[in-house]
Amino acid sequence: MPTLEEEIRQIMADETARLQATPDLAERVMRSSRGKRKRTRAAALAASVAVIAAAPIGYVTVGSVATTGRPEPAISAVPEPTTSATLEPPAIDDTPPAPSPTPDFGDLGDGKAFGHVKVGYLPERLKWSNWSLDFGDRYTTSYNFDGDKNGFYCVQIYMYEEAAVQEVDDRIKQYRDEDDGEEITVGDRTGYLVIQEVGEDGMKGTPTLFLRMGDRQRAEIMFSPVYAEEFSGAEAVSAELKKIAEGLTSTL
Repeated sequence: MPTLEEEIRQIMADETARLQATPDLAERVMRSSRGKRKRTRAAALAASVAVIAAAPIGYVTVGSVATTGRPEPAISAVPEPTTSATLEPPAIDDTPPAPSPTPDFGDLGDGKAFGHVKVGYLPERLKWSNWSLDFGDRYTTSYNFDGDKNGFYCVQIYMYEEAAVQEVDDRIKQYRDEDDGEEITVGDRTGYLVIQEVGEDGMKGTPTLFLRMGDRQRAEIMFSPVYAEEFSGAEAVSAELKKIAEGLTSTL
């Protein structure tokens, strides 16, 4: 018994045999064919966009539709992942870094030798405060009554060497230009005596003696304003500053 498909083919062949070709048939077929190809390409493109847009994320099926209207099997498919990996944020170390230790000279004993200088004279009752700073080309220490590094200073000596010398010379020049302070002589060395940081709030300022200890070294000797009050006046304070300056010797 002939199949349904064979019967359909026979009917189409019979219908075709009864048709007569018109003179312009070939031209009409070519025009129709070109139009159909354009429409078919446009329809195929639109269908592709629609399929991709409608497809779920992570799952794309590529297929085609036959002339019978039945969809063909998918060529390839990528299954949508059933689980998703959660990325953990990197660990953050929020522990603040430990502060760098303040550079100092350590234990100076009686404090009369530090860096490149030796102290030959200090006023009575003064002792090393157990405090110092060492920044290489500048360094300092101080003296008070009880040796407590957290206490108030009475006398402080600040040393400047090499490139840091220019800083002191610039400050002295400024005092000279402002006619503040006076030139002095300490033995065979020169110095400059001035009261620094005179405040408008009643503070009397810091009595200071700058000493030139050679081309590469300067000393700044200071009395705290509170300690200066223990002396009979400005002349007595200046005399003590000069004695300390005379006793300084360089080891540079």
